[in-house]
Amino acid sequence: MTKLRNPAVSFAIFLLLYALLAVVPASAQGHPTPNSQLASKDVNSRVESLLKEMTLEERIGQMVQYSAGFATGPSASNLTYDELVAKGQVGSMLNVVGAERTNHYQHIAMEKSRLHIPILFGLDVIHGHRTTFPVPLAIAASWDPEAAETVARVGAQEARADGIAWVFSPMVDIARDPRWGRIIESNGEDPYLSSALARAWVKGYQQGDLSKPDSVAACVKHFAAYGAAIAGRDYNAADMSEITLRQVYLKPYHAAVDAGVATVMTSFNSINGVPATADLFTLTHILRKEWRFDGFVVSDWGAIAELKNHSIGDGPTVARKALLAGTDMDMEGDLYGTVIAAQVQSGKIPESVVDEAVRRILRVKFALGLFDHPYTVVGPAYTATPERRETARKVADETMVLLKNDPVEGVGELLPLSAKAKTVALIGPMADDAQDLLGAWTVAGNPKDVITLKAALGEQFGDKLLYAPGCGLLSGEDENALKSVTFAGSAKNSANEPVPDDGKMIAEAVETARKADVAIMALGEPTNWMEGEAASRAHLGFTGNQEKLLEAVVATGKPVILVVLAGRPLELKWAAEHVPAILEAWSPGIEAGPAIVDILFGAVNPSGKLPSSFPRAVGQEPLYYAQMPTGRPARGDLSRMPRDAAEKFVSRYMDEPNSALFPFGWGLSYTRFSYGEPTVDRAEVPVHEVVDDHNPVVTVSVDVRNTGSVAGTEVVQLYIRNTEASVEQPVRELKGFARVTLVPGETKRVTFPVGFDELNFYSADLKKTVEPTSYDIWVGGSSLAPAGTSLKIVE
Repeated sequence: MTKLRNPAVSFAIFLLLYALLAVVPASAQGHPTPNSQLASKDVNSRVESLLKEMTLEERIGQMVQYSAGFATGPSASNLTYDELVAKGQVGSMLNVVGAERTNHYQHIAMEKSRLHIPILFGLDVIHGHRTTFPVPLAIAASWDPEAAETVARVGAQEARADGIAWVFSPMVDIARDPRWGRIIESNGEDPYLSSALARAWVKGYQQGDLSKPDSVAACVKHFAAYGAAIAGRDYNAADMSEITLRQVYLKPYHAAVDAGVATVMTSFNSINGVPATADLFTLTHILRKEWRFDGFVVSDWGAIAELKNHSIGDGPTVARKALLAGTDMDMEGDLYGTVIAAQVQSGKIPESVVDEAVRRILRVKFALGLFDHPYTVVGPAYTATPERRETARKVADETMVLLKNDPVEGVGELLPLSAKAKTVALIGPMADDAQDLLGAWTVAGNPKDVITLKAALGEQFGDKLLYAPGCGLLSGEDENALKSVTFAGSAKNSANEPVPDDGKMIAEAVETARKADVAIMALGEPTNWMEGEAASRAHLGFTGNQEKLLEAVVATGKPVILVVLAGRPLELKWAAEHVPAILEAWSPGIEAGPAIVDILFGAVNPSGKLPSSFPRAVGQEPLYYAQMPTGRPARGDLSRMPRDAAEKFVSRYMDEPNSALFPFGWGLSYTRFSYGEPTVDRAEVPVHEVVDDHNPVVTVSVDVRNTGSVAGTEVVQLYIRNTEASVEQPVRELKGFARVTLVPGETKRVTFPVGFDELNFYSADLKKTVEPTSYDIWVGGSSLAPAGTSLKIVE
């Protein structure tokens, strides 16, 4: 009894018992699992037969993954991969791309290893594979799950043709701070929107059938709460209440699991003091016991070895903690393959824990059909065919967000531009930058496939298009360095390159603008190096001297259209005050130029809506619409200093309004939409009717009319607020959306089913519940929707 009172020993026993409980798959516990293929009797029978034949070393080998190509972190070691594969000491490889390369290792595995277990090849396929689509944050701006499904479907087909059966996507981390560079890979700030898109990404990759020859196993990441990095600094800790964790950050991962995602990737961060890669609570209690996940969990690059930097133990200790917590595969950590066997033999790790990790991995391999069809047929080289381009262009068209389109004196609204022959000045370092228009995380994408904005406008205007780059994306020597760096290090020595003269280039751009009728400015940030992983920023303005360039061109008095090309919300306060038309174009991919031209000239009416709030100042971050209420809410004019105590002693900034510059859900059109008053078909609902069965208990309806002169698509958004909950709830939460296309004068009634899924919240005892309360309900075209109604839940 004395030993049991020792906290360290008690915790160790608790950890061991918990891990032992976790090895029983959900399907064997009598509960249904989200992915029926992984739970099928045939797959599990084959897994058990193979597992009985495997030595301990061969089993551990399945839990090891190495990179033999492009690196997204420091390499674990210089190993002979051919020998490892032949000995059955590696179960997966990443960054091996192409049928010839994957077949090389697969032949070794199938012909030289004792048990002929195929290698599972994985890759970051983030926004397309060879055909590069807009970045995920841009796809989220479409508010169109079908667009996400299309991107995933094309990516899966092309990846499988390259021998890749496993993609490290989708990333569904809730991102509420654009200082964090990986917001580019996310679906933005809202759990409802991100959950809808998570399901679509998984469906596109896996098609509900992993055995199809053009399906891939998806990998939802990064589990968990990676997007909540303190101060927006990548890899930093996350710290929050469990209510916030469950009600906001975990929802999109859960949606992906419910959609049948085959694998999950851990995150680099700690959550409330526990590193996520060794977090028993999230990986076992929530993921496997609550959500019934039966696939396998892989660490992020080197994350198991990096647990040593979290000060929770030496190499063998952190490997043991990660495995017992529920991390099944070690990506480039070089620990599972070197320190697990000895701990099994010494009794520190139960052999059953290793067996269950291997079961999970083998289930996915069998479900993918790799044992029956291990090789990839070598096909023709990839080309960006007209069909592929058309698909990429259509998706890109939907992602563009018209932030502003104010009338100009004597001209009216600048957009859409007239196709009549005018002299147009195209200015900015992003206008002809194929690499940065492609976007971050394009492992297999090729900048040569990109049609730049300069190329697309040149096709339309010929010699009536005037062009000036204006400045570099960065300033001075940083601009030269930007041209030479890669993930693998410096590609060339830029020390002797002349430093760009931005002053001279800005002067040339001003003269170019003066010669034109209108100036289109393409500004942003270098996506290839300053966005994505390890790309946090303390300042969110345009990089380098682009702001100076913008101000100089605006000062000419020529009408200016600003095209923003970036994978995160930037600080656009000066531009919003001085530029009449602003288009957020993100990182559009290979059809960047044609898609932007579609919007600028009205061939396509913009329909995108912001998935993330744009700040007035970086000091507002993290900024998001679903704020919690305070006891001293700020009201009235917050654009000036407070005039008395009533204005001062409230939750506000002294030098900036609280609100976003452009809020979540914002996006303009070339037409106008009007909303009727929303209605509910039942004003009161007894609480006992609101049960967790996915069935609605009330319907919210609203009439939406196109009052303009051109056809357009509106994203109709439903928001609610629980006004009398036992735990305070956000001032607004998105609970429904629909894309509705209307011709001029047309009216459509849009309906939203509302039930337990939309009304529930986590109570103080951490249970999903619906209580007797009242809900305010709004429907409109952004999170500022004014038209409202109400619903009462009664005893």
